[in-house]
Amino acid sequence: METRNIMIVGVGGQGTLLTSRILGGIAIHGGYDVKLSEVHGMAQRGGSVVTFVRYGDKVAEPIVEVGQADVLIAFERLEALRYIHYLKKDGVLVVNDQRMDPITVVTGVAEYPEHILEDMEKEHKLLKVKAMEEAKKLGNSRVFNIIVLGLAAKHMDFTKEDWLEVIKNTVPPKTVEINLKAFELGYTL
Repeated sequence: METRNIMIVGVGGQGTLLTSRILGGIAIHGGYDVKLSEVHGMAQRGGSVVTFVRYGDKVAEPIVEVGQADVLIAFERLEALRYIHYLKKDGVLVVNDQRMDPITVVTGVAEYPEHILEDMEKEHKLLKVKAMEEAKKLGNSRVFNIIVLGLAAKHMDFTKEDWLEVIKNTVPPKTVEINLKAFELGYTL
């Protein structure tokens, strides 16, 4: 199999690292060579976080080059805009339609761009979900990232059953049920 490149971008505290662990787990479960890397940002709440997951028959390095991501998963609109140049022309952009103002916007130094998703949709295959709203309906806003992952999962090489198995084995035991519900919800969107 040709190497597949997945990028996950978000803000610290949004579950970017957990999502990358699930992606790495599903690739290992599928029998692939996997490389993961957190290459940019800080996992502290509020900082930009980027992780790469590459899988295939043989993966030499963990870094996804500009223009090579098959799937770009973004947990926030501005983060999608910040890293859209990594997406292949025929790649899929999966975005949580949520706005989180960075400190430069909060302090008035910069303005949050308007029409981010509409502009990206003109040039890319874009799937968007208001995952935070959906997660709150499930009763736990912290699982919004798993809803986004469920939507993205349909554009990868694994069965729904395999995803569910890996999620069960990756998330904390007391959160298994809610995470499985979140994934199922995202998968049906």
